[in-house]
Amino acid sequence: MANFQRVTELHHLIHQYNHQYYVLDEPSVPDVEYDRLMRELITIELEDPSLKSLDSPSQKVGGEALKAFTQVTHQVPMLSLDNVFSDDEWQAFVKRIHDRLVSDKVFEICAEPKLDGLAVSLRYEQGVLVQAATRGDGAVGENITENVRTIKSIPLKLIGDDYPSVLEVRGEVFMPKSSFDALNEQALKKGEKAFANPRNAAAGSLRQLDSKITAKRNLAFYVYGVGFIGDSNQNLSSEGIQITNKYNEDWLSNSHYQRLCQLKKLGLPMCPEVKLLKGSDLVDAFYQNILKLREQLSYEIDGTVFKVDDIALQSKLGFVARAPRWAMAYKFPAQEETTQLLDVDFQVGRTGAITPVARLNPIFVGGVTVSNATLHNQDEIDRLGIKINDFVTIRRAGDVIPQIVSVQLHKRPENAADIIFPATCPVCDSEVLRAEGEAVLRCTGGLFCAAQRKEAIKHFASRKALDVDGLGDKLVEQLVDEKLISTPADLFRLTELDVSIMERMGKKSAANLISGLVNARKTTLPKFVYSLGIREVGETTASNLAHYFLTFEAIKLASEEQLQKVPDVGAIVARNIIHFFKQQHNIDVVNDLETIMTWPIIEKKSADQQPLLDKTFVITGTLSQMGRNEAKAALQSLGAKVSGSVSVKTHYLVAGEKAGSKLTKALDLGVEVLNEDDLVDLLNEHGVTA
Repeated sequence: MANFQRVTELHHLIHQYNHQYYVLDEPSVPDVEYDRLMRELITIELEDPSLKSLDSPSQKVGGEALKAFTQVTHQVPMLSLDNVFSDDEWQAFVKRIHDRLVSDKVFEICAEPKLDGLAVSLRYEQGVLVQAATRGDGAVGENITENVRTIKSIPLKLIGDDYPSVLEVRGEVFMPKSSFDALNEQALKKGEKAFANPRNAAAGSLRQLDSKITAKRNLAFYVYGVGFIGDSNQNLSSEGIQITNKYNEDWLSNSHYQRLCQLKKLGLPMCPEVKLLKGSDLVDAFYQNILKLREQLSYEIDGTVFKVDDIALQSKLGFVARAPRWAMAYKFPAQEETTQLLDVDFQVGRTGAITPVARLNPIFVGGVTVSNATLHNQDEIDRLGIKINDFVTIRRAGDVIPQIVSVQLHKRPENAADIIFPATCPVCDSEVLRAEGEAVLRCTGGLFCAAQRKEAIKHFASRKALDVDGLGDKLVEQLVDEKLISTPADLFRLTELDVSIMERMGKKSAANLISGLVNARKTTLPKFVYSLGIREVGETTASNLAHYFLTFEAIKLASEEQLQKVPDVGAIVARNIIHFFKQQHNIDVVNDLETIMTWPIIEKKSADQQPLLDKTFVITGTLSQMGRNEAKAALQSLGAKVSGSVSVKTHYLVAGEKAGSKLTKALDLGVEVLNEDDLVDLLNEHGVTA
């Protein structure tokens, strides 16, 4: 009994000292006293393990190593933010808010530094931390509870007793600059590789399977919002909260800023630089001030974040795709460095696009060493006025691909040379063309160009195309390298002997591949059209072409005007199709394939057989009674168009389990939402059995 009382006292004291040190920044006892109390607690728990609880401060030293991370489905999706980079873009964002609210009324703004760390969610039940998860894809993240328990600034138990029974908060885990410097110094002493930047160090530390390693990394945390609140059956969020519990309504403020202050009182650290601005016109001053303080701050930031403070207005503004309409990240100017352009290489992609790639004198910028940068096309080279051997400014912002933003003309050397695009393909020596209205130069070698050949055959055999069992990307490359195939049609002339004598290929693997190729000879017209890899003809467009023209011959002979009558086929796609079938080398391969492959005839359906004609559906989430491809095929058999994205033209969204941002967008746009049972009923109504 005495030990229990002492443990309770130690919990209270240590939690209090943690709060004073990490949240209030007002330590009240010296480190030696804190350490003495912690050692006493650990000793008592070792003597009597039954006294060790989930909220014990001793849990911050790390537990048993995990074998792998499990997944966590967020009850409320963890959204990302859109970015602006200039005052004009910010003013456009403010105007969109006013337009949507149909009001010019001044609204308050919660202003925050944009920490360069990792977003996490923390779930407290009855005030005790029970789960922590990464953002992941926004819908599902990784369970990092054991590692988060080791972060000293995150309370294992909330302070006081004035909080909901379930409280899930969102925030940023980061590594302070001083901790980052110490970690890298230690790594270099041991001859180990140093981390490139604090964000990478924080990410690596949070994803350690051994939480004892995380405990040594000195990570920190700042809260930035509420995710879920109430009980386990309530979906209540700061992005449009629905209060059903009077206790929670009384507790939770309608101000985003005040919510952060409430969370701070519970022991959750709040960034001291967060401010409440009495209008959007004060945003620039806050931005400039934080930019000025950037180097003095104890943590890395890459911009600022501004949120409409009124929760009711947040709810009214809603969301766009995976980001809220009521918040915006105002990013700092990207980090830039100077280096020299040593040469330009020309790469050929699967569609024949010839891309100039700058080879740079390696330079460290934005946390990574940059040695290459794309120059995109001739128009970009002309815009920059760039030459080989020029000194250039390289910019890298966050995870954005490095780019050359300007040429330092005052440093131009005497040996500066023009960048000359090749007259023929650098891989196959075929003619190169630049289509009217396009900036990209393309090789006309088609399926004969070695650079395109491998990717074209990989696409031909891919899952959504012919789905050739046993034919992976590495095997395609090996077959091409050993000159056993040069076109997709050559695949069907392979023998077991050809394949079995290849490196790492036995008789069984060879037999499986040949069997897979035999099966692939029988396909459907939509899959065959898609397999050809015509530029910008995806799975949906290929299906639309097949069901409109009914035969492959009709597709080949269609005019540009006829093609544009097909749903999803505009002028650019129509020209791509016309151009593909004008190339004799493509026709040769296609004719060869037509002698080998077969597909069932598509019969023209009457209007009565297509009751869903002109209706657009989007399918999201997991369907339990049928697969998504099966559902898609069933809808298309009734004349419906099945799209991959929600828009104002969408008529119905079919939402399965774990539906994410598409469901949010559909609700925001007023699109009718069907669950799986609704879909099954609809299909049955029109004679299609699910």
